[in-house]
Amino acid sequence: MTYSFLNDYSESAHPDILAALQDSHLQQHVGYGFDDYSEQVREILRGQLGNSDQNSNNADDIAIHFGITGTQANLVCIAAMLSPIDGIIACTSGHIAVNEAGAIEATGHKVITTHATDGKLTVAAIDAIHQRHTSQPHVVRAKAVYISNTTELGTVYSYDELAQLSAYCREHNMYLFIDGARLGAALASDAQQVTLADIAKFADIFWLGGTKMGAMFGEVIIIPNKHLALDFNVYLKQHGGLLAKGYLLALQFEILLKDNKYLEMCRHANSMAQQLATALQDNGHELFVETQSNQVFAILPQAVIDYLQKDFTFYAWEKLDNDRSVVRFVTSWATPQAQINRFVAVLETFEKG
Repeated sequence: MTYSFLNDYSESAHPDILAALQDSHLQQHVGYGFDDYSEQVREILRGQLGNSDQNSNNADDIAIHFGITGTQANLVCIAAMLSPIDGIIACTSGHIAVNEAGAIEATGHKVITTHATDGKLTVAAIDAIHQRHTSQPHVVRAKAVYISNTTELGTVYSYDELAQLSAYCREHNMYLFIDGARLGAALASDAQQVTLADIAKFADIFWLGGTKMGAMFGEVIIIPNKHLALDFNVYLKQHGGLLAKGYLLALQFEILLKDNKYLEMCRHANSMAQQLATALQDNGHELFVETQSNQVFAILPQAVIDYLQKDFTFYAWEKLDNDRSVVRFVTSWATPQAQINRFVAVLETFEKG
């Protein structure tokens, strides 16, 4: 039977979450995020967010809401940020530009794409776009910047990189929005030491994804910018993101946040990925980008890909030439050490002929 390295959400949920859902399923709860679980999660998160320099307010003032899916979280956050004449800057590999079926454009907001370095947007790239979008009324305003952390290539923004992006956005009256589908993996990364409080300090709005770090489903949206927090629950409702049984989302995050369980789980996923990356390099294969989280991008000959696919499933990400492709392996909180060992053994068997 093949083992999947396709994604980090193949397993339904961490056993502690399933147990908590089972224990609470006959209890009655207030709807739409006004339940006790939701308030407890808000209290836990605000305790980790620290102070927001942007608002000069205590973390108690930071608005926190719950979303159901990543695409929906992106859609609602962008709707709350942008007027009808505004666009949002993203790198060409950005999720909102590539993988969301035109969801943002479908609501009338242009996604303005630019190049990235190892999956990351830079101030120079943003500035070039911003300068080109000043010829009104012929162009939309470049009002917001979208990044994901980790990036679509699994790389992680450093503290200084986030600080520079944030400073540029504030200087030019733009919003910085962080897609946090794999923010847990970024926070757990050994490559860059960035905290949740750092993210809250630099971003106007961001979300912490549960779907890809052990929740059955759900994301939590955090809004340090008080202006964007106004009426956000109305945007959430209008875009179909306000779950009546909101306690089902909050209960899962209560488990993930308790004793920083989510960081422990993400460190495991990152460690499994690092072992894969090391094995590939030890057997003479080049990485496409440095492995900094739970995604490994490697350059493999077709013969190696075909051999590995007998036992494992993974994405052939991009064809480089007639013989080589970039492939992606993704590990998760549930990836067993035994499967990593098996992968290494299969790879070494091929290399030995």
